[in-house]
Amino acid sequence: MALRQIEIYLSESADPFPSLDDEFSIVDRHDLTLQSGARLVRILADTTSTDALLEWLQEKAGADGDYRIVITAVTATLPRSETPEEDEEEDEKSGTSEAPRISREEVIEEVNDSLRTTSVHYTLVGLSTIVATGGMLRDSPAIVIGAMVIAPLIGPNIALALGTTLADFQLIRRSLIVNGLGLLLALVLATLGGFLLPVDLTVAEIASRTEVNIGDIALALAAGVAGVLSVTRGVSTALIGVMVAVALLPPLVAVGLCLGAQDYSGAFGAAMLTLTNIVAINLAGIITFLVQGLRPTSWYEEEKARKTRLIAALLWLLVLAALISSIFISPLG
Repeated sequence: MALRQIEIYLSESADPFPSLDDEFSIVDRHDLTLQSGARLVRILADTTSTDALLEWLQEKAGADGDYRIVITAVTATLPRSETPEEDEEEDEKSGTSEAPRISREEVIEEVNDSLRTTSVHYTLVGLSTIVATGGMLRDSPAIVIGAMVIAPLIGPNIALALGTTLADFQLIRRSLIVNGLGLLLALVLATLGGFLLPVDLTVAEIASRTEVNIGDIALALAAGVAGVLSVTRGVSTALIGVMVAVALLPPLVAVGLCLGAQDYSGAFGAAMLTLTNIVAINLAGIITFLVQGLRPTSWYEEEKARKTRLIAALLWLLVLAALISSIFISPLG
């Protein structure tokens, strides 16, 4: 059983949730009084009930106005609350044998952390672009894959999908800025490399990324789903980030190399592939967030988010349909 420890710090006059144990099935609870006179309610709860529990706590604590809720992942407890056999039997009965989704607040915090960019973020983008450029010029898949390991592109794209899902326009704006600056930096460096270095546009690592095919779209859709699942299930995004970077950085580098070599037809094809992958990753991300149950807390915000999601999904679908149709049309003759 995956557990979360939830600590609620309340003012001295606040009501410490007397009906909490009747509302939710919790593993353990302790009520403490701090030296300052403030109250501390410490709860151990199953991860699957964390979202509903947090909504209830915020509603009750909001009346007082002076509170702080802290959520901590629990790696282990002794004595164990359940044996592995009992846990598996419960999962089989409920039909949820997979790892439970972490709370909405944890997902939002994780995504926000990925947007707290520093000079290191853009340095990694630049270094990964340089390595990918060298790998593509040498027609070396191993070097290109190595470049994807250090490319920090998963965070801004998952943040864009989450912002659209929750109609969080501030998150959308921040993700667009971070993503846009990173992609622009990669494009400029790749174009400079294509201008200064000899480029053989017939090598497989470049030529294969100057056109869009169904396999590329399937890869980008899978990358979007995997990226969201890695965030909502609380697992490391390091390896999944490689998959997202593979769908984005090499096509973008191909755009720059073709522009630098003045092959505008190839640049157009690579740009179409890059745009297709961005659209597919975000569309898959939005759908996966919804399937995972990530929605705003209040009905008003949910109504606003539903309209935003509908508009965004239709826009992404129209763009994706137009790009897919380009597969069967030779660009620029």
